[in-house]
Amino acid sequence: MSNAQLSALTSQLSTLTAIVDADTAAAAGWPILDLAAAYLRGGARLLQLRAKSLSGDAFLATASAVVQLARRHQARVIVNDRADIARLADADGVHVGQDDLQPAQVRALIGGDAIVGLSTHTIAQLERAILEPVSYVAIGPVYPTSTKVTGYDAIGLATVLDAARRARAAGVPLVAIGGITLDNAAPVLASGAASVAVIGDLLSTGDPEARVRAFVERLSRSEWPRV
Repeated sequence: MSNAQLSALTSQLSTLTAIVDADTAAAAGWPILDLAAAYLRGGARLLQLRAKSLSGDAFLATASAVVQLARRHQARVIVNDRADIARLADADGVHVGQDDLQPAQVRALIGGDAIVGLSTHTIAQLERAILEPVSYVAIGPVYPTSTKVTGYDAIGLATVLDAARRARAAGVPLVAIGGITLDNAAPVLASGAASVAVIGDLLSTGDPEARVRAFVERLSRSEWPRV
């Protein structure tokens, strides 16, 4: 992959990937569309929508509404797991896990230009993932977290650094996730991640708009090594 192609893939990302999780939003008392709107007002320009407990119809209606909101802010939306929902909602891409559709299958549904991300939790998984037709690979949990149960231990910054080097060599940007907060996000980017994906900390203060704004400001202060 050429430097220009790698730059194009990285430009699809943002230093902050704000994950709009339906269950986490409900537990915090936030309607999911209100939460997405708050993130967008705060400056988030890449949302990942997770709604594992919603029915197909409800997920599609929610995804379509979030995509419409995002378009007003020139933001992108990635749908978690469901390539069919992403296509019908006209989302920008799909994020899949180790037990979901393969990236090639996702691309067959949503097209070659869409964003396709794949979760990994070990270097071995990452080595396989970077051979797939992905726009980025995610790795985590970086730090201990209770928001998303993966069955894997925290990997730490040393593994993020190793993963970023391997992904960079393959021309694939790296997204880091798991236990990331406003206070520990910058070192993750400094370790080579192109983006940090955050769920719980964006809701930690009760003011998600302000929290996202704080993330955007802090992560934009310096030129981090972008994969």
